[in-house]
Amino acid sequence: MAAVAWGRCFPRVWLRRRAGPGCGRHYRAALCAELKQPLAIEEVASCPVRPHEVRVDVHFCGVNFADILVCRGQYQEKPQLPFTPGMEFSGTVLETGTDVSTVKEGDRVIGVSGFNGMAEECIIDHKTLWQIPEGVPLREAATLPVSYVTAILALEHRACTRPGETVLVTAAAGATGLAVIDVATNVLQAKVIAAAGSDEKCSLAMRKGAQSIVNYSQGSLKEAVRKLVGSDGVNVVIDAVGGDVFLEALRSLAWEGRIVVVGFAGGTIASVPANLLLLKNVSAMGLYWGRYKEQNFPVFSRILSSALQYCQQGRIQPHIGAVFKLEEVNDAFLHVIQRKSMGKSLFGRSSV
Repeated sequence: MAAVAWGRCFPRVWLRRRAGPGCGRHYRAALCAELKQPLAIEEVASCPVRPHEVRVDVHFCGVNFADILVCRGQYQEKPQLPFTPGMEFSGTVLETGTDVSTVKEGDRVIGVSGFNGMAEECIIDHKTLWQIPEGVPLREAATLPVSYVTAILALEHRACTRPGETVLVTAAAGATGLAVIDVATNVLQAKVIAAAGSDEKCSLAMRKGAQSIVNYSQGSLKEAVRKLVGSDGVNVVIDAVGGDVFLEALRSLAWEGRIVVVGFAGGTIASVPANLLLLKNVSAMGLYWGRYKEQNFPVFSRILSSALQYCQQGRIQPHIGAVFKLEEVNDAFLHVIQRKSMGKSLFGRSSV
């Protein structure tokens, strides 16, 4: 229903262009001027960089469900209107402030912004930029900050996944789900059961490294997992769906199993039956990606650096499902809302 309602908001007059204030150089940006309404592409005046800031020519920007939620006013963070969504991007440095020595003009970088990445350029604090190693394309680099940092935080930092353990991941064909499969299989040497809502998505998860698949639109997730691993259960669950899928995944845990909540793509937040935690000595924990950037930046930075290193070494291979142009921002949002996306969706320049 939510997808239908959002879809009705998108007439074919989405795109409007307007000169911004001032007489300096301008660039295009996707702007949210009113919550729950289509975004517009506006001409925005460039601002001067402050001493600690960097101006970046944005080549690719990730499309995340959180971007849609913030444009609906349903995200934990609520930026002041009007704002430009976009939490992660890759590009090249155009200009640096007087106090910046970590990057220079021309450097290839990825950035983690509050909300300003869906634009042709953005200004960002130099502390939230990371240089892209040689050999890592700008497209693949743009997939790392949200999906892969979430996957590594969930698997390594929160669940302490060990080699040989069995990991169940829900929403397995989404950007984060595929990142979990990639990291669990190719970095941590764990066994992965991928759960998704269609045969097509399950097939993709299997091709990306899952050892087993479950289509939870066709029956009980708990019973399907039991058939695969027996009554012992799985060691780790990474859940991005919520609702009944979360509860069935929780009941699929083994003794001293760990379940990490990374989102609620299904739209329902389940209550945790505390007796299930007690009976098997299991742990239920959450992972809010953005909070690590604010509360424990050294861990966040270390894990993002690890993701870049894994990518450079060829140990992980991000899956990009679709690349949209900036003026297709509303199409991109609808693509995600209607659950058509498989892997990471990006805005970007196809020639880069």
